[in-house]
Amino acid sequence: MYLYTSESVSAGHPDKCADIIADTIVDRLLKLDREARVATEVFISGKHIIIGGEVKTNAPVSEDFYRLCALDALSEIGYPESGFDESQTLYPETAEIQVLVSRQSPDISIGVDKASGEIGAGDQGMMIGFATDETESFLPAALYYSRRLRDALYDYVRNHPDDFGVDIKTQVTIDYETKENFDANRPVKIAKIVAAVPHAAHLDIETVRRRVRSVIVKTLKEDPLFDEEACEFFINGTGRYVNHSPLADSGTTGRKTMADTYGGYAPIGGGSQSSKDYTKVDRSGLYAARWIAKHIVAAGLARKAIVEIAYVIGHAKPLSVTVDTLGTGREELKDEVLSEKIAEKFPLTPQWITETFGLDTPSPSTFLYADIAAKGQVGYDDYPWERLEMLEWFKALLSTAE
Repeated sequence: MYLYTSESVSAGHPDKCADIIADTIVDRLLKLDREARVATEVFISGKHIIIGGEVKTNAPVSEDFYRLCALDALSEIGYPESGFDESQTLYPETAEIQVLVSRQSPDISIGVDKASGEIGAGDQGMMIGFATDETESFLPAALYYSRRLRDALYDYVRNHPDDFGVDIKTQVTIDYETKENFDANRPVKIAKIVAAVPHAAHLDIETVRRRVRSVIVKTLKEDPLFDEEACEFFINGTGRYVNHSPLADSGTTGRKTMADTYGGYAPIGGGSQSSKDYTKVDRSGLYAARWIAKHIVAAGLARKAIVEIAYVIGHAKPLSVTVDTLGTGREELKDEVLSEKIAEKFPLTPQWITETFGLDTPSPSTFLYADIAAKGQVGYDDYPWERLEMLEWFKALLSTAE
C-alpha cells in the first residue's frame, strides 16, 4: 500500500461559518462599493461572534450591517436545524455579535490605489497554484473524493434537518499501491472513508451509520476506484455526535486553507483567501496561479504542475513566476522556459487578475465569495479562474519549443 489522505469540511463547520460570514461581508461591500477594501476576521465561540479587521469604503455601513451579514450567512448555511434544541446547535437569533471593524491603514492605501489607476498588491507573499490530471476537476484524488462526499452529505442533511446537522467532515484515503504510481498520478482505489455527521438525539448510532453510508455508496457506486466491500468505513467514530456547530467547537477565519486548496498534495502559499477583497494577492494571486497550473495540465504540457507567483506590497507586477512540473513535463519544454513565457504573456497584476475574472463584481449570476468559501477556493468549473479559455495558447507552446 501507498496511502494518501485529504479531508473536507462542510459550510456548517465552525471554521467555515467564520469564512462564510467574512465573505458575505466582502460580497455585500463590493456590491455597495466596487472599490471597497476589505480585510475582516471572524471568531465564533459558542453564541459569541466577534467580527474584527479593517475596511475602507465610501458606502455608509453601520455595525448593524455586519451583524446582519453574520445572521444571514448562518441562516443560509442551515442553522438552526429543526431536529436540535438550543443546547445542541446554534440558533443565530440568540448570538451575541461584537463588531470591532476599523478603517484600513492609509499606509496600505497609498501603495494599493495608484493615481494611474493600476492596483498595487495589497500585501507581500507567494501564492501557489496546483493542478493534476488525476481527476476530471484537475484536483488530486483524495481531495476530489472527500469533496464529492461532503457535497452529497451536505445536500442530504439540508433535506433532512429533523434528523441530521450541517456540521460535517469527510476524509478519504487513496491507495496508490506504490510511490511510483503516486508520482505518476495513478490512484488505484479508495481505501478508507471517514465521515462525521451530526445526528438528532432520537436516532441510534446504527441507524445513523446506515443512512450516512447509503449516501456515500450511492454517490460512489459507479466510480471505478470504489469497491464497497474492499473499502473501510469510519462513520461517527465516537458513537455519538449530537452537540455540534460553534457551540461545540470554536471557529476562526482562514483555518481550513488545506481543505480549501489542494488537500496537502501541494504547498500552501500566502494566507487564506476568505475575508479579503481582490487587491489582496492572497486571494487574487492564488486564483491566477491555479488558472495557470490548470492550463498547463489541460494543455498536455505536464501531468501535474505547481505554479508560484510572488508579490511585494504596493507593486503591481509580480516579483517572480515559477513553474515546477514535478518531473512530469514534456522534455521539449523545460520548466524555466515555460516560466519565462508565462511571465511574458500574462501581466498577473492585481488589476489584470481582477478584470480577467471579474473579482470586483461578485453576484449570484457569476459567483459569490461566500459560496466559494463554503465549497473551496478552487476546483469547481463555474468559478471564473477554472475556465480554460487560453488552452490553445498553452498548446502552441509545444510547437514553438520543438
